[in-house]
Amino acid sequence: MSDVVVRVVEATRRYPMGKVTIEALRGVSADIERGEFLCIAGPSGSGKTTLLNLIGCLDQPTSGSVLIEGQNTTTLSRHDLALLRRRRIGFVFQTFNLIPVLSAFENVEYPLILKGLAAPERQRRVAQALEAVGLDGHAAHRPDELSGGQQQRVSIARALIGDPALVLADEPTANLDSETGEAILDIMHKLNQQQQTTFVFSSHDPKVINRASRVIWLKDGRIVSSS
Repeated sequence: MSDVVVRVVEATRRYPMGKVTIEALRGVSADIERGEFLCIAGPSGSGKTTLLNLIGCLDQPTSGSVLIEGQNTTTLSRHDLALLRRRRIGFVFQTFNLIPVLSAFENVEYPLILKGLAAPERQRRVAQALEAVGLDGHAAHRPDELSGGQQQRVSIARALIGDPALVLADEPTANLDSETGEAILDIMHKLNQQQQTTFVFSSHDPKVINRASRVIWLKDGRIVSSS
């Protein structure tokens, strides 16, 4: 029996731009099952980041619906959407989005503080997360003391620290050189295999597309293939 983590049903997204309406998504439907290593791909302007934002509850569809673990996100308040993001969704951004004044340890720990976990439990989890991404020796370093690849590893650890149902990664290799990008994908693929964490990428990077277990191709706001 399939275990669907994300279900998108006839989702559209329109943006009014003066007298013109931009149709970013035009009736997209897709299921994403637990444990997938999936890439949403397509040319610039195809709607891939828009779809990722809908799945991540950072935006809402103009029509249609998005369900996360069976919960219809289009019926939730802004407060409840924020809680859902915090509890069930991890994010990895191409610009890392780390807090510059905090150490690697503190950046990873921050989501657990928001959840109200006790300090000993936070310390145990953060130590494990940093070890999983190969940064246990850099816990005290701030972002400006880390390379781009190391910063992205911190962001992966932070995304996974709350045991999310899925991790969303928007162009995670875009600001990395080819070798470092491959190493980052190795880490995410290993975590996907070991923990059965569902990863959903938005990318046009061939390295990401070739690693994906399935690729949803978008063009002009519509799915043109999924395999």
